[in-house]
Amino acid sequence: MLALIVISFLVSAVAVLYFMRRARRHARRYGTDMPQRFHAGHVPRLGGAGVFLGMGAGWFAAGLLTDVVNVPASIKDAAIMLACLAPAVLGGIVEDVTQRVSVRYRLGLTIGSALLLCFVFGLKLDHVGIDVIDVWVLTLPFAGLALAAIAIGGLPHAFNIIDGYNGLAGTVAVLVCLAISHVSLQLGDRQLAGMVLCLLGATAGFLLWNYPRGKIFAGDGGAYVWGMVIAVASVMLVQRHPLVSPWFPMLLLIYPVWETMFSIYRKLARGQSPGTADALHFHQLVFRRIVRQVVHDNEAKQLLSRNNRTSPYLWTLAALSVVPAVLFWNRTGILMIFTLVFIATYVAAYLMIVRFKVPRWLRDLAGHD
Repeated sequence: MLALIVISFLVSAVAVLYFMRRARRHARRYGTDMPQRFHAGHVPRLGGAGVFLGMGAGWFAAGLLTDVVNVPASIKDAAIMLACLAPAVLGGIVEDVTQRVSVRYRLGLTIGSALLLCFVFGLKLDHVGIDVIDVWVLTLPFAGLALAAIAIGGLPHAFNIIDGYNGLAGTVAVLVCLAISHVSLQLGDRQLAGMVLCLLGATAGFLLWNYPRGKIFAGDGGAYVWGMVIAVASVMLVQRHPLVSPWFPMLLLIYPVWETMFSIYRKLARGQSPGTADALHFHQLVFRRIVRQVVHDNEAKQLLSRNNRTSPYLWTLAALSVVPAVLFWNRTGILMIFTLVFIATYVAAYLMIVRFKVPRWLRDLAGHD
């Protein structure tokens, strides 16, 4: 499988480099007054296109080199899955280039791609680990398919929300892919492991240029690739292997999922539309109130340095859910408890930062130049 990672990495790295050199004109269309903007200069947002190409190359290589890499994959399945993903990913890329695709339209595209994937590959969630809901899912026709479609169509937008700083969403995606591949290999599912390891390799190729130099961003296209492929892999894992608790992917992905749910609640409580962009996400508060100012000759270097210092805080937060998820992937009760603990920790930390009650030792971790 190492060969698949290398192939995906190299294709992605070269493709991202190409887009980085050729797409600077489009980067000027990204408004300097956007509330979620925390960088200086015009940075291309087409890294996701490179990730998509690198991952696709890895999938096709798995189909061509089945005996060599020992992964039971087919070129036909790879082509069909890429075709099903294409409407959502291309919609995100068009938004990255034009800034003219509405949130509602992009949500429709991700749900549409999710429904295609569910129908073509027979994806569904027959149980969620809660008896009342499980009875409802088994009773109502297409309920399991609807749950799978919502999960697959919704997670891309969760990744889009946490994609705020260099290396943040990409590294979270790498951690999640490692966790899914680990459990898949324990269960002997090399096909599923190979699928997410190709995404891991392609993401690493993107991160080569994104962190720490910030030469290119993943954009909506990248977030949609990460979210949809990881969601599909999660549904497949639970559907294929009854031993895997449905709360394994829930805890594994609780950081982007809860960030999204908390953001929706926060905006509705203030009378705003959930689709309205703001600068009050957890990672943005960490940037403004924990990471210290850095003295540099110009604004661009200062923002880049603070940007890069922000992501490790959120990587640590994500690891708080990834580690117990991997350790207890078949223990529903324990996974539920850790999920609740994470939510409580997140809310407590958020309120602490908002109220300027961050411990001094935590601020000192960022240091200053």
